[in-house]
Amino acid sequence: MPDRLSALDASFLYLEDYTTPMHVGGVAVFRRPRTGFDYDGVLAMIERRLALVPRYRQRVMQVPGKLARPVWVDDQDFDITYHVRRSALPKPGTDDQLHDLAARLMSRKLDHARPLWEIYLVEGLSKNRVAVITKTHQAMVDGIGAIDIGQVILDVSRTPEVPEREELWMPQPQPTRSQLVLEAVTDAVQSPGEVVENVRAAMVDATATVQKVASTLGGFASALRAAVVPAPVGPLNGPTSRHRRFAVARTRLEDLRRVRRAHGGTVNDVVLAVVTGALRNWLLSRGEVVSSSTTLRAMVPMSVRADDAAAKETYPDTSSLPIGSVGNRVSAYLVDLPVGEANPIVRLHHISHATRAHAESGQSVTAGALVKLSGFAPPTLHALGARVANGFSDRLFNVLVTNVPGPQVPLYTAGAKMMEMFPVVPLAKNQSLSIGVTSYDGGVYFGLNADRDAMSDVDVLAAMIGEAVDEMIGTVDA
Repeated sequence: MPDRLSALDASFLYLEDYTTPMHVGGVAVFRRPRTGFDYDGVLAMIERRLALVPRYRQRVMQVPGKLARPVWVDDQDFDITYHVRRSALPKPGTDDQLHDLAARLMSRKLDHARPLWEIYLVEGLSKNRVAVITKTHQAMVDGIGAIDIGQVILDVSRTPEVPEREELWMPQPQPTRSQLVLEAVTDAVQSPGEVVENVRAAMVDATATVQKVASTLGGFASALRAAVVPAPVGPLNGPTSRHRRFAVARTRLEDLRRVRRAHGGTVNDVVLAVVTGALRNWLLSRGEVVSSSTTLRAMVPMSVRADDAAAKETYPDTSSLPIGSVGNRVSAYLVDLPVGEANPIVRLHHISHATRAHAESGQSVTAGALVKLSGFAPPTLHALGARVANGFSDRLFNVLVTNVPGPQVPLYTAGAKMMEMFPVVPLAKNQSLSIGVTSYDGGVYFGLNADRDAMSDVDVLAAMIGEAVDEMIGTVDA
């Protein structure tokens, strides 16, 4: 019997439309080595490693009449060259051109008739660099056993052991329509309410389905309790268009740690304070009215310990966890960002107070523990955050901010050192901006995914993140 999608995974297929594609991605920039890092080499490496992620050779197959949730089946016509593509920027390719390409690629839905992932090798970048852009549908990222394809190509060594070439892959026979109906009927006998729920979710009430199952990721009920007052009305919420803009910012992790040591809180609090300062200046640059009491509400997914014990039972030695496996749950927290506060230290203290309840609950997972559990899993964990966000009404928050710690050692692909990694977190319905943050090898990298029509000035906001970092550092050096 083929694997059936969970209710949550299926809901992301039902929710998806051309204005809100449901894939998470990343833009990784590498220093090109003298030899070995070209399209044919990367293609061969990924093909050898697909055995580690069998789901990436499977596609979604619908059950006739929507009698049950879709199933995963082997793609009988799997073509790796469709999924691993080559692109190039006109030399000398600039970062702005790379970001524009990333925005255009992220705007396009993945083809549901094929396995739900793509990788683009982007050549022609200036300063002897090359980029890799990844896209993975959220239906494939369940947070426990799933591994994002971008993680499979990363190694801790410049010259890793080459996996043995697997035997010729032969797809399993595809189930017939009658087999799928029979299995659906069998499931319906065991769970008669499932059929009604599946048909309703598939046709008219997918949002209700997400809200119903969002509690599996934690935090839905607690977020509702915290959301007595709707999120403030502002430029970050409006009809979502089909196109995107992408911008980035970067800083050093040690600088954020210096601010934390000087003023308290956590590195995540400092990140949120930086985002708050940037949003404040961005609103002012637009001529928006900003008073001392003005706030913007951020949806901030945080990792909790709910499944930690189960993970340790499966992997008693957490250092042996397979790269990308996530033994944690993600819970949603709504944090009101004090954009009306002019003092950066006071902004930080406000945010630290708002997030302290999570830390004091005993449910929080430290950055070190999270990295130890997950390996290098930012795409997976950013996807979990986006999954939670899509279960909420757009009236509950203004902006999604995901902050995922990564390893503080260099990583490589086909001998090329990864210099930077910028996450691309999808937009929820009626959202104009999502901000993904990833730390890696001493750096902190912000990826800003924005609606093209609503935020034509997202690059201005990205520049203001850098200014907000400098402002925070100035409070330490003063």
